[in-house]
Amino acid sequence: MIKRILKKSNLRISIIGLGYVGLPLAIEFSKKFTVIGFDIDHLRIKQLNKGFDRTKEIKLNLKKNRIKFTSDSKYLKNIDIFIVTVPTPVYTNNKPNLTFLENATTLIGKYIKDQSIIIYESTVFPGTTEEICVPILEKISGLKYINTNKRKKGFYCGYSPERINPGDSKNNIKNICKITSGSTTEIANFIDSLYKLIITAGTYKAETIKIAEAAKIIENTQRDINIALVNELSIIFKKMKINTYSVLKAAKTKWNFLPFYPGLVGGHCIGVDPYYLTYKSRKLGYNPMVVLSGRKINDKMSKYVVKYLINQMNQNNISIKNSKILIMGLAFKENCADIRNTKVIDIYNGLKKYKTKIEIYDPIVDKQQALKEYNIKIIKKLSTNYYDSVIIAVAHNSFKKMGIGKIKRVCKKNHIIFDVKNIFPENNTNLKL
Repeated sequence: MIKRILKKSNLRISIIGLGYVGLPLAIEFSKKFTVIGFDIDHLRIKQLNKGFDRTKEIKLNLKKNRIKFTSDSKYLKNIDIFIVTVPTPVYTNNKPNLTFLENATTLIGKYIKDQSIIIYESTVFPGTTEEICVPILEKISGLKYINTNKRKKGFYCGYSPERINPGDSKNNIKNICKITSGSTTEIANFIDSLYKLIITAGTYKAETIKIAEAAKIIENTQRDINIALVNELSIIFKKMKINTYSVLKAAKTKWNFLPFYPGLVGGHCIGVDPYYLTYKSRKLGYNPMVVLSGRKINDKMSKYVVKYLINQMNQNNISIKNSKILIMGLAFKENCADIRNTKVIDIYNGLKKYKTKIEIYDPIVDKQQALKEYNIKIIKKLSTNYYDSVIIAVAHNSFKKMGIGKIKRVCKKNHIIFDVKNIFPENNTNLKL
């Protein structure tokens, strides 16, 4: 079956969800097969059909591709392989929000047929594919899930976690090893062979779907904990009047020291995935300690930045009320347009409580998206000799190219520059983490 399907000249693949993960995936598969790119966001589809990618991840001409971009589910008929790349965020109480995943699965259930293959790429807690998605597919389609080599009729599932790194042109989808898995030995081999066609870096076939799910979620959990440790160290070192970056520079001369740096931890992965793991863990009767401690530290860093800045402004005799503060960067990370779960918004909201006048400047993020998501109007131009304080919250290359001299020119004579991301030498700015 595997060789037959791979050689099938009219193999049809549908990518459900055309964000940071789905669009690059659709482009790569479209070089080999017929691809239907489906998204419920009508504006997104309209923009893609016009050749515009608001994520700014795709540099090639979108009009010159074989993908059918659509919000019309009728195009999901006669699809052989469905690949789900929808968001899996958390609610305000940090519990997993599987609404997008469940809705996408319900939609797919209406169109799958005997021998259909559904591959999930969305980050989930171990067990989600087979314990939550499969029952929905069975109920809607009336078909049985094939997870044994003995069963011949029904549908197959697989899980291949996304490893997209937004804003990183070097480590793109083709250059990152892809974990794959499938519900039977045969289908696991097939899914692995399928991804090998588009992934230059190769693939790693996990033994089970649950193992693949778990591997993805611990990647970001580990990183979250490491950053939390350094964030806590930076707070301690500040009290000791020790430069954190100098300490890290010295420590990383040892071959096995891991060079993580303090900062805001947001985005759709690192700031979210640990909550998926801890949710499942608690369901099984174990309350995680290390993972949640790391999350607690990282979630509080925005408040720490606000408190630290206000304290320094007071010490420098800068009036807080009605002070003009510029935040440079709204994206959750450098050189990226993604503003999902950005912790910069927590700095913004924290400063508003002090009756300050805040402006945000970010030449990369989509201004309409910022207005829609956070009701924030991104300024297009910086005023000279205007700001009492500047927070460099994101390390965009454009900010580095601007240089500290130009940034100082937008400030009043008595000012504070808080270089959160340490992009300029220490003697050029007032504050660092």
